[in-house]
Amino acid sequence: MATKDLTVTDKLRLLFDLQSVDSQLDELEVLKGELPIEVSDLKDEIAGLEKRIEKMNAGLGETNELISKHDNGIQESKALIERYTKQLDEVKNNREFEALTKEIELQNLEIKLHEKKIAEANKQVEVQKEIQTATVEKKDKRAENLETKKVELKEIIKKTEKAEKKLQKESLAARKNVDERLLKSYDKIRSTYRNGLAVVTVKRDSCGGCFNKIPPQLQLEIGMKKKIMACEHCGRILVDGETAGVEEPVS
Repeated sequence: MATKDLTVTDKLRLLFDLQSVDSQLDELEVLKGELPIEVSDLKDEIAGLEKRIEKMNAGLGETNELISKHDNGIQESKALIERYTKQLDEVKNNREFEALTKEIELQNLEIKLHEKKIAEANKQVEVQKEIQTATVEKKDKRAENLETKKVELKEIIKKTEKAEKKLQKESLAARKNVDERLLKSYDKIRSTYRNGLAVVTVKRDSCGGCFNKIPPQLQLEIGMKKKIMACEHCGRILVDGETAGVEEPVS
């Protein structure tokens, strides 16, 4: 039967059946709890830590290159001092002696400057290594935690996979029978609430979703099934016990 030929009662029953299947799927998701989100978050965090470690490695490499350059500078200065010292034995006047002496003093100052820079760089390396070690330890702990969470999630999926696939097929089949406009409203309402309830029954004169009282006139209209009725408080689609296949208990 085409959806345009369906009565309001048929439409409501199809919607309620779809909600029943989707609610069972929601229950399976509840069994998984926060594990899927936790697994995803841990993966993202580990990826971020790995990038940070890569940057730290690059930073250590640059600092070590800097230390190497200063080491080379010291060796060059020492070579110059040795050369100038030998030339002192060959000077012919005071001017040459003073010039060579100043050059030796200058190179000694260069050596001290290089040594200072090396000491600063070595301290920087120590700090970088400490931070890197802490980051690697953090990443390893997160990786262990991730494996534990993945095993837990895998076990739950293994237990629920068969039922989940069956319900997913039922949900897809049920959706094909629901009017497209109603289906859009249904999906929109479901996405609004954490419990995923878009179609609810009237229980003890109250909405089965938000539990606010349903006025007698609205209850009468719901029972007449002439049009789709929604809760004036939460917007959920309302069905009576007869349509849902349940009997309202006597107060």
